[in-house]
Amino acid sequence: MAVADKFQKIIDFLTSGFENREDSIYEGMMDEADDYAVQDNLALSPNYTTEQKAPSAKVVSHPNFKGYEVMVSEPRSYEDSISIVKHLKDRKTVVLNLHLLDKEQALRVVDFLCGATHALSGSQQKIGDSVFIFTPVNVALSSESQKSKFIRDALWNQPQA
Repeated sequence: MAVADKFQKIIDFLTSGFENREDSIYEGMMDEADDYAVQDNLALSPNYTTEQKAPSAKVVSHPNFKGYEVMVSEPRSYEDSISIVKHLKDRKTVVLNLHLLDKEQALRVVDFLCGATHALSGSQQKIGDSVFIFTPVNVALSSESQKSKFIRDALWNQPQA
């Protein structure tokens, strides 16, 4: 008898996961099925109800928003960099052309503006010879390298066979 009890326990353990759970699994489905009209075990067209909700919030334009603005700046001295930082704080993109400054002053201006842009969580990039762009945090700055331009041109400008 002891051997038969052990076999029974093993069989009960192995089959315990296969219990009939039909009532708990299909309960929600059966409640939904009662909503549909049936005839000869065929579902008829359901009655759909459409509820239209009133919009919860209105979109209103901000009276002070003037759009995105790009400032082109050609500073004549290092002191002009303070006004450029004010433009960045006002969330304006600044294109900086340093052709009017000597190399030493141009380097100081670029260093100062890079630090200010970093502090404002903005982006900066050199876009030409003594031309830089500084963007505030609300403007994404992306660029394409010379290598990727070459690969793109090589792929798209292939002769047709």
